[in-house]
Amino acid sequence: MLAAIGLGAVSRHIKDVGAIEAVCGLAGSFGLFVDLRKTMLDLSTAVSAHASEPILDWLLEAVSFQGISDEMARRYIDDHPAFSSLGVLRSLASATCPKLSSYWSFEHCGFEKTWGKCNAPHEVHSCSLPDLDLRNGRLNQTAYALVLFCRDVAGGDLVGWIDASLAEAASANPPDQRARWAAFRQSLLEPLGHLFGVSDKALSMALSDLLLGTGADRPLWIEAAVGMIAVDTLVHNWLHRTGIINRWGRPHPYGPNCYRPGGCADAIELLSLEVDARQFDLEFPQCFPRFVQKAIWSFCARSEFDRCNGVRIDDRVGCQDHSCPLAPSCDRRPLS
Repeated sequence: MLAAIGLGAVSRHIKDVGAIEAVCGLAGSFGLFVDLRKTMLDLSTAVSAHASEPILDWLLEAVSFQGISDEMARRYIDDHPAFSSLGVLRSLASATCPKLSSYWSFEHCGFEKTWGKCNAPHEVHSCSLPDLDLRNGRLNQTAYALVLFCRDVAGGDLVGWIDASLAEAASANPPDQRARWAAFRQSLLEPLGHLFGVSDKALSMALSDLLLGTGADRPLWIEAAVGMIAVDTLVHNWLHRTGIINRWGRPHPYGPNCYRPGGCADAIELLSLEVDARQFDLEFPQCFPRFVQKAIWSFCARSEFDRCNGVRIDDRVGCQDHSCPLAPSCDRRPLS
């Protein structure tokens, strides 16, 4: 790649790759595989046994952290009964509401926990969906959508469905690594992305952790998880402040464009191909976009490295912190 660009571009290329290596060295989770496997021992057993219910329970808890601080979400979960996908599955057997007859009919349920209302008011008093003690009505709907997806789309075997989806994506023989990552993401995120109340970002984070933490003997699970990137405002803003998005993509506002061609996810993928992640952990694959994205997030997050965020930086004028370890590689671009 370097041979095809001019000296100025070579200098910028080296600077940006250096910035990525530095942020990974400072804030990267070097024991990512080990840590995930330790916390997912029980889930790994469920995966080996193709037991869907524990995985569904874990997935719902994982996506319930979206839209609220982790601390508040954790407090609610700890103070209330755990979600049981098995209980939901049993309740569906006696459900009378036509919206609960299948995954495809479960659309526009509209349940609101505060008012106890839904879009089938004549059924709400006999419906089991409102009985779930989750944080809001959106999560109640997500819980039922997850169980219905597993029952009707995955045939009751979520592990088997993931295996088959990834195998089909791989069998298409994508031309390069980036195309393989894209095919794997599409095979899982596109169908699951239709689940009510689940954002692509939350789904990517949850699936990546699940596949990395439980897929030690499933190579396609690891390969798919490695390429799952979740872009939030911290990651987006870091790419803009440093000037990296100007050189490796297209400047854009935070939102859907982060995942489109030239967006944040593209920039992270391209830079990940230039960084050998094995220098941080020999168990890592050579190219590891998820690790790079997570390191950027940790570098910025107030609860982690707390270095590059809107609290520390006045984005009207750009960063003035010359003591930042990334200062030599950063363009200090203001966001506004």
